[in-house]
Amino acid sequence: MADNVTSLFRTGAHSPSMAALARESGEAGPLDFCIPCNPYFPTPAMFDELTHRLRDIITYYPSSADTITGELCNLLQLPPQCVAMGNGSTELITWIDHLLVRESLAIPVPTFGRWTDQPLETGKRVDMFPLQESNGFALDPAQYIQFIRSRGTRAAVICNPNNPDGGFLPKQTILAFCDALADLDLIVIDESFLEFADAENEPSVVEEAVMRPNVIVLRSLGKNFGLHGVRFGYMVANPGLAGRIRSMLPKWNLNAFAETVVFMLRDHGPEYVESLHMVRRDRLDMARQLSTLPGLTVYPSQGNFLFVRLPVGAEGTVVRDRLLTEHRILVRECGNKIGSSSRFLRLVVRPQVDVRRLVSGLESVLYGTRRGAAVPELSTGTNYSSGTAAVDRLVSSTNGQGYPGLAAAANGMAGQPQPLTAAANGMPGQPQPLVAAANGMAGQPLAPAANGMGNGMGNGMGNGMAGQPQPLVAAANGMPGQQPLVAAANGMVGQPQPLTAAQTRGTTGMPGGLTAVTPQGQPQPQPQGYPQPQMPQQQQMPQPVPQQPTGWPNAPAAASNGAGWPAAGAVNRVG
Repeated sequence: MADNVTSLFRTGAHSPSMAALARESGEAGPLDFCIPCNPYFPTPAMFDELTHRLRDIITYYPSSADTITGELCNLLQLPPQCVAMGNGSTELITWIDHLLVRESLAIPVPTFGRWTDQPLETGKRVDMFPLQESNGFALDPAQYIQFIRSRGTRAAVICNPNNPDGGFLPKQTILAFCDALADLDLIVIDESFLEFADAENEPSVVEEAVMRPNVIVLRSLGKNFGLHGVRFGYMVANPGLAGRIRSMLPKWNLNAFAETVVFMLRDHGPEYVESLHMVRRDRLDMARQLSTLPGLTVYPSQGNFLFVRLPVGAEGTVVRDRLLTEHRILVRECGNKIGSSSRFLRLVVRPQVDVRRLVSGLESVLYGTRRGAAVPELSTGTNYSSGTAAVDRLVSSTNGQGYPGLAAAANGMAGQPQPLTAAANGMPGQPQPLVAAANGMAGQPLAPAANGMGNGMGNGMGNGMAGQPQPLVAAANGMPGQQPLVAAANGMVGQPQPLTAAQTRGTTGMPGGLTAVTPQGQPQPQPQGYPQPQMPQQQQMPQPVPQQPTGWPNAPAAASNGAGWPAAGAVNRVG
């Protein structure tokens, strides 16, 4: 039975559903550290009300999408003509791709898989900007702009916070990014997890998006409200962009559960605000507990999840399967995410009692009594290089583990995160302006893999400059099954290596293939005993904005609808 359950993870780019796990195991669902829901909302009383109304909810048609959207706009103080509501964010991403992405889209990786997969499925070129492990996966907006300009990309996406690492950029940095790329066809700011952030009081760019001609802000409801199964989310943009998306959506694209929840929210604003405070509190405590595990690195996050790197020698798929079968704990192993590897897990923030069970399970699986532990004896000289292995997700035949030898040779990145500046980390109170693309970020320390940018991205790309972050290019005009792993053209030593379509997840028979380009790295040091618990230097967990004690009063009228519900542009004004 255990083999049947774990085999469910080998069939695609996402984790299996809770329903599939329950059907296969014949048991109740495991303790869930995989699906990024809010564990404190809806409240038990709200679930009781939904249960009481279940018969009518599933029997009758819902109201039209316009009616449900109108109620949400009243709640969030948004103009209805600037909003389109979808059956989950993936429906909106699908229509954004079909209607507004003409030929190419840029996205930092690792990130939410639909931002890479959806355009590839419709034959677009996807320019993937690799976030560097050596830089704590922090996004440098100036280098990202250089990359976009060098590629000639016409649409760009930033997820803020990013999934799976939780990286965050301040509001002014996001707006400067949008202004610097005002000539693009489209800029999408995916704020699906922003309501869990506490690095700024007002981090959303919703209010500014409606005044810009090419900016869309994507927001989630399922994640924030702990209701993934309801499938509802919304986007905000100027009336022209919002109207184009809205015109393509079916009249009844939102279900009766979504309608019921939206109309319940007006009476539960204070409980929702309190749930966000509790998640932020638990995030700090969970990071503290996990960082006590030897060799485990915990990356700072502003989402309701934590991105962790397993100790040297640990294999993520083994850890995932053993946590599930031996401890009934479900985690998200990230080996099938482009730009990540199987050495990384994404762990959803949960209450402290659940975290203690997770830590206990990880201790047992990772270390145990040494015999059968996931981490081998370090005296064997295990040298595991994760880097930003572009092929990890592409090789389905190895369950997303890729080719360890190729990944190590191509990346060879030093295993420890490097110090981050406040500007790179988007620390509260220190938003940095975006400098001219050709200046090489003067005054800001660059990551080790980003030095030597003197001639700017344009010349750097052509001259094969070592250290420059290089793109993972999805070439729409390539021959399926014949795309090389380009190394020599990008400052890497060696000959191009073939990557066949049979080794590429989800690309066989598609208009394009993937050409993976990875940055030049440094030799990986041999481990010398267990490393100390790691947190990336100078990028400590952001301290929360001072909050009011338990029993928060309603949000101020200036930041809410007067009934305690935060407005869309004032996500964190409470407290």
